[in-house]
Amino acid sequence: MKKVKEFFRYENAGLLFILPAFLYMLVFVGYPILSNLILSFQDVSVKNLVHGQKHFVGFTNYMQIFGDEVFRKAMGNTLKFTIYCLIFQFLIGFLLALLFNKNFTFAKTVRGLTMIPWMMPMTVTALMFKFMFSTDVGIINYILKCLHLIQNNVEWLTTPRTAMIAVVAANVWIGIPFNTILLATGLTTIPQELYESASVDGANGWQQLIKITLPLLRPTIESVLVLGFIYTFKVYDLVYVMTEGGPVNSTHLLSTYSYKLSFDLFQYSKGSTVANVLFLILFLVGLLYLKITMQGEED
Repeated sequence: MKKVKEFFRYENAGLLFILPAFLYMLVFVGYPILSNLILSFQDVSVKNLVHGQKHFVGFTNYMQIFGDEVFRKAMGNTLKFTIYCLIFQFLIGFLLALLFNKNFTFAKTVRGLTMIPWMMPMTVTALMFKFMFSTDVGIINYILKCLHLIQNNVEWLTTPRTAMIAVVAANVWIGIPFNTILLATGLTTIPQELYESASVDGANGWQQLIKITLPLLRPTIESVLVLGFIYTFKVYDLVYVMTEGGPVNSTHLLSTYSYKLSFDLFQYSKGSTVANVLFLILFLVGLLYLKITMQGEED
């Protein structure tokens, strides 16, 4: 007993502090992931689930999923959705970060207000944009008509060509504050003396941006893009509330398709298989983020 007390009293006492978090992660994260992985190798339906007859089918679910046309479309939609969101979130966030890096009246107040979209519940934001993109009473069509850009109302959420535009716009609005705050924080770490020296040497604003800002901001940019990819790639509630993956599967993402298979079609095994594909992609991206972080610390 004395040796046990000494073990936790000195160099290993820190284990007691991380033990609650470890147990929490083990029960509420580790177990669901393992259970979902096992489920993807079984043939589980409503009938099997009720009677407790779960048959092991190996990689059959994975082969069927990758041969599923809707899954391939959902994969393509997820990639397009993520790329479009990352591009616009980063560009707008970067421009706002450059603006907030300047000293002007109420700069801190305005910067704080930009966090409102990020703090709002996702469902509230989805309902708000669903109403804004409404065909008959939406403010988007009203504004476009006032600007004489359209003559008839655009059916944003019921047309495959425009539905993706609507959900991308909503997610970009949510992601801009995240990009802005992180990039603005990164800009504050760049010494102002570098810009002053560059100005003395005759460098204009564009040259300072290319030669000073972007190179020194590279670690922050990499982190923002990788984290943005992770957050965007797994988006579910925003798209489900706005379109439920429609029309004609045009906005189905891996997350929404997994939900549809599991809770609409009751194909639990296939739904878990799609979720595992999503998890594997995000896991690999997470490893990339850790690598980038470790390289930044070494530099």
